[in-house]
Amino acid sequence: MPGGLRAQAVPLDEHAALALDAAEYAATSGQTLAAAARELVLQEASVPLTDALKVEFADRLAGLSVGHAPFRIDILLTGDTPVADRVVQVAGSPVLVRFRTGAYATHQQLVVALALHQTEIRAILTQPPGMGVDPRIGALVVMVSPADAEAEPGDALRDRIARIAGVPVRIATLDASDADLADLQGGARLTGIDPANGRRYACTGGFAVRRGEASAIVTAAHCPDNLAWTDAERREHPLPFLGQWGWGYQDVQVNGSPTPLPPALWSDTAKTISRTVTGARSRDSTRGGDILCHRGERTGYSCAEVWTPDFAPAGDLCGGGCTPTWVAVRGPTCRSGDSGGPVFLGGMAYGIVKGGSYRGGDDSCALYYYMSVDFLPDGWALATG
Repeated sequence: MPGGLRAQAVPLDEHAALALDAAEYAATSGQTLAAAARELVLQEASVPLTDALKVEFADRLAGLSVGHAPFRIDILLTGDTPVADRVVQVAGSPVLVRFRTGAYATHQQLVVALALHQTEIRAILTQPPGMGVDPRIGALVVMVSPADAEAEPGDALRDRIARIAGVPVRIATLDASDADLADLQGGARLTGIDPANGRRYACTGGFAVRRGEASAIVTAAHCPDNLAWTDAERREHPLPFLGQWGWGYQDVQVNGSPTPLPPALWSDTAKTISRTVTGARSRDSTRGGDILCHRGERTGYSCAEVWTPDFAPAGDLCGGGCTPTWVAVRGPTCRSGDSGGPVFLGGMAYGIVKGGSYRGGDDSCALYYYMSVDFLPDGWALATG
């Protein structure tokens, strides 16, 4: 069985899987298990509400995010016309929807400004920055190197980039640049030889996919082409290369399996608990503040908060500059070898990990970013059960 799947490892259903994520979230957030579980239930149940709110306020929407402890929805609007806060029943609980006004640009204007002026902004800096739209403040956040920040101290650099983009800008610094994380079932260890240098590298399997009768697993396109997984008896099984897509908005590779792969992924660091993949969440329905989990071969299993669903990684990691279509998550863990690993919550698939940004000094993970399952290759569909 793929990934060394043990015969007694019956995949968890979506409810048991969400409970497992709640336990991890409780451990990192300091909430009780019951409170964390309720937060994640409300998070998932509130997606139709926030989708509807985006439509209702489309002409003024500067940002939509969610908060926790207690769970709430925050909406930032352009203009000064006030909108009264609302309390909406979600999954049997009252959820506060808070409105703030006075934003300068809509979310759509921020995303367009990032896409249109990304090249100009990169050109004035010594190192290509990471950029994203922060829905909490209604601004374009530009993550520059310390050298660029020191060259134009104070507000000078912020104001210069704001003049280029025509929208509000916030400057952030990271001491290390972004990097791809290359060093069965989803979350399994995949290895392969890079013919360019003869070295063996490890990546992480993402999700099982299907095309007609064919069964395969996806991982990151920057992993070695020809991969293999190792079963519980340490026997190696080839996964033939079927194709890769690695440009501005994609970093995905498909490797075939001679036997049908289950719609499942590992739920824990030790790969002893499996969960069933029941569906997918689109990038458009993913919100700043959402709690998501991922499993990487290097760092194991962890859960953290989405920073922005509109992120363009630094550098030239996408065959050139990346488009602002990646989703950035605030760590807490990412390392080389996590590339291609699944991002999920409960039974819902969100995406596969591409890379991460690291802090100077301790080299800890500041954030990782993933490709949404929206961008799976044409013809290949997520395997669900």
